[in-house]
Amino acid sequence: MKATKIPVIVITGFLGSGKTTLLNRLLADNPNTAVIINEFGNTPVDQDLIEQQGLPLTTLAGGCMCCQIKGTLAPTLRNLWMAWEQAAQKPFQRMIIETSGIASPEPILDTLLRDKWLSGRYHLLQVITTLAIPSAIEQLNRFAEAKAQVAWADTLLLTHADLADEDQKAALEAQLAALAPTTPRFETVTARLSAAQIPDHVPAMRRLPNQATPIIHGFSSLSLHLQTRISWPQLETILQNLVSEQAADLVRIKGVVLLLNEPQPMVIQAAGQRLYPPAALSGRATDDLRSRLIFITRANQQSLAEQILQAFGAIIDKSALRLHAES
Repeated sequence: MKATKIPVIVITGFLGSGKTTLLNRLLADNPNTAVIINEFGNTPVDQDLIEQQGLPLTTLAGGCMCCQIKGTLAPTLRNLWMAWEQAAQKPFQRMIIETSGIASPEPILDTLLRDKWLSGRYHLLQVITTLAIPSAIEQLNRFAEAKAQVAWADTLLLTHADLADEDQKAALEAQLAALAPTTPRFETVTARLSAAQIPDHVPAMRRLPNQATPIIHGFSSLSLHLQTRISWPQLETILQNLVSEQAADLVRIKGVVLLLNEPQPMVIQAAGQRLYPPAALSGRATDDLRSRLIFITRANQQSLAEQILQAFGAIIDKSALRLHAES
């Protein structure tokens, strides 16, 4: 008897391009979904940003997906399928894998397509790549991972259109016309994104990725754990200064923070040289969350750590900051 195949959507895209926003929109459209989230660094945050709760959710932290494939992803997929197959009431209808922003999707596709056991039980439905229009050109020029994310996409979702000018849009359109001329792409204002906007583009045939050697990215991460509440004006000033001073190398800040005079935890995000306004994390009990911020950088990790400690001053002590291994 032929095994039932579970459809899989892979969401990829560089740091800060809107992957988790897209994931939330897809889950709102169909919450009967299992989710695998890969995060760079040892302190996962993205699982707290999922609006739908109670989903089958697995977080793979501590590195990027392309470095963890053989040891983590394949066994996770096997275990999830066996649990699904044995359940009388199926716990999900499909799976979404959200990759780390510094991961090439190639090893993920290699696992789904080349592993005979997995390819007989999972069907790769679509690879969606998000690109933040204001910063995509610089990322494509600087990072091989960003180019790989575009190269393997079935659909390109151009986000933050409301934050981009016409020159940025035209430049990105020209670059994508050269990198992926036949890949469908569409532009969106991230806050207004809905699942219905995403074209159901499933290729008739797929090429197999090369079985490449492990990638050395040169990124590292730091996590900051805050024990007391802080005001947004104070935190905004600190983070904006860090973003400005480390513009070339501090590629991402994200976290969940308890702010003064805010009853709900707030999502804090920065990407490229832009610090975004905080957003309330609805439906959470503040007692269940600790304030934490993740910094992803290509600069000297120790130098950034010293700068963070100096910027926060007496608000934190050295034990609040943790340095994680480079990948």
